[in-house]
Amino acid sequence: MTTTTKTMLDEQLYRARLVSSIAATAISLACGTNYVYSAWAPQFADKLHLTTTQSNLIGLAGNLGMYSMGVPVGIYVDRRGTRPPVIMGALLLGLGYFPFKAAYETGTGSVPLLCIFSFLTGFGGCMAFAASVKTSALNWPHHRGTATAFPLAAFGLSAFFFSVSGSIFFPGNTGAFLMFLSMGTFALIFTGFFFLKVYPHSSYRPVQSSSGLSSSQQLRRTLSGESKTRAGRNSYVDEEPGMSPTVYTTPSGTTAPALSGSGTDELVEPSSSRDVSPPRRSNDIEAAASAETQEEDVADETSSLVSRSSSLPGDVYVESSVDMDRSHRVDIRGWALLKSLDFWQLFCIMAILAGIGLMTINNIGHDVNALWRYYDKTVDDAFLVHRQQLHVSILSVGSFVGRLLSGVGSDFLVKVLKASRVWCLAVASLIFFIAQLCAINVYNPHLLFLVSGLSGLGYGFLFGVFPSIVAESFGIHGLSQNWGFMTLSPVISGNVFNLFYGKVFDKHSIVNDEGEHTCPDGVECYKEAYYMTLGACAIGLCVTLWTIRRQHVEREKEANKTAED
Repeated sequence: MTTTTKTMLDEQLYRARLVSSIAATAISLACGTNYVYSAWAPQFADKLHLTTTQSNLIGLAGNLGMYSMGVPVGIYVDRRGTRPPVIMGALLLGLGYFPFKAAYETGTGSVPLLCIFSFLTGFGGCMAFAASVKTSALNWPHHRGTATAFPLAAFGLSAFFFSVSGSIFFPGNTGAFLMFLSMGTFALIFTGFFFLKVYPHSSYRPVQSSSGLSSSQQLRRTLSGESKTRAGRNSYVDEEPGMSPTVYTTPSGTTAPALSGSGTDELVEPSSSRDVSPPRRSNDIEAAASAETQEEDVADETSSLVSRSSSLPGDVYVESSVDMDRSHRVDIRGWALLKSLDFWQLFCIMAILAGIGLMTINNIGHDVNALWRYYDKTVDDAFLVHRQQLHVSILSVGSFVGRLLSGVGSDFLVKVLKASRVWCLAVASLIFFIAQLCAINVYNPHLLFLVSGLSGLGYGFLFGVFPSIVAESFGIHGLSQNWGFMTLSPVISGNVFNLFYGKVFDKHSIVNDEGEHTCPDGVECYKEAYYMTLGACAIGLCVTLWTIRRQHVEREKEANKTAED
């Protein structure tokens, strides 16, 4: 195959991967709609005459679907590929939101049934989001951080997108907004489904002969120990379930594989090189796409570059920076994870801080109603809906900014200051602490943006850095399942904090002549709940500092032991 032809194929694959990444971002934009709940929950509760506690139960069911299903969804995506979960997620989101629209129009609905439908929306978002993030990671193995940043950011901006769209196109119309959630989430994900594909990569990149190395000295990619074990069980080393059956080539070079001239395209290595992976045909890859238990690609980022032979004394061994990173040297998962003190420390931090954030995210609409109805008795429902959507947007943008800042900040801590990434969790604790103080002391609803903005910022700081901390602490190899276990913690704490908020709010509420539950006491309607979360912030900060200290001591012991060996 000529250099020009190979270049054209590379460009086509590059464009295809870009399109797939755009589709992943669009899909993620539809997956974070649980965070827009506060924009419509108060009006929905008023129409159906629900208490604040009942309203919070419905919101919690959505969070339960999102967070509790992380482990099984991750396993399903790994085994069946990324495309089936996307179409299932689209259906679950569309079907989940539609009953809310119907219930709002009729003014009646069963709380248990509404909780089930809310759970489906969270479950659908979890499935589609997991698939979009994994697709981006697989399509750009050498730029995974940047590639996954886009769907992660889109997920954080989901509430902003839908709340702003609702305020523009359906101002004050909660029923139409619920229909928009149902149709909009389905349409975004269903459209992205046709463009979301995993495109294969070569298992190594050849080194140009002009670099001065002989053919025997050229660096080749070999399998890590874990990868070799997996390769023994599998005939193909690079393929993922659902991978697009596209024949590909490596960038042009003097030792690049060439396509055979037979009727079926086949990758053929030069006879002088050692095979890293068996030759593959396009129909082989297509068959692999339908395999139910296909393993993840073996020649992944854990592989090392090793020369096949060398004229220098001994073997030439070249490690990349990721191979030298601790996340590629440890592998703690399963029962070993549950026996680890590090896990339980991080689990507690996640539970405390995420629960604090979720309480405000799910109830900022009630905060808005309580303050404005106390501050100005003349406000109408349309005005309150607009204010609720505004604060949901502020929360969403704050979360987006927090994710970006914590990502950049954690890299700065590690690379420049040689400090632990866990310090970002300490910053998140402090941000949440200030947010709770604002919630307790803000009486003027015009200043409520301090509560929503800081809560979103702290929540973004938390989730922006936590996956990296999990990978660094327990290894990159089991990150998916370890992260799934970690995200179970908000299910517990979110229930506790949100139900307590509902009880406090209901204690100050009255039922008007129309059967609606309203609270006329302003900040007193929810102040007690924020006193509890204020104390929780202090506990979270203490646990975080304990974790930093303990990890510092453990890393020093590990470094000393390595130096002695």
